[in-house]
Amino acid sequence: MTTRPSPGDLLVVDGRASVQFAGDRALTFRVVSVCDQPTYAGWIWLTGYVLNRRGEATDKREIYVQLAGLRPVVSPPTPQRPRATRSYASHGDQGDGGAARNRSGLRARADAR
Repeated sequence: MTTRPSPGDLLVVDGRASVQFAGDRALTFRVVSVCDQPTYAGWIWLTGYVLNRRGEATDKREIYVQLAGLRPVVSPPTPQRPRATRSYASHGDQGDGGAARNRSGLRARADAR
């Protein structure tokens, strides 16, 4: 990577960026901020989140890496939403509150018309 990353960028951080991320220590990183403080030529401080294989943030970190060793993620992991669960509704409830209104007497039954 030749340009500075921007907040929101997804990066592969591996041994090319720093020896501390070589091998199985490589990670997918979502940039939150880029430090403006001067460092050694070609190196940069990044703050962001480590993402797991499902695209969920697992840890917030600040890392010091070589700009030339950073690579954009080719296919970003898609976060999986937890499955929505429905609570058990009373018999005849269609989710519009009709069953409750029927019990309170505010709405007459359709067959009584």
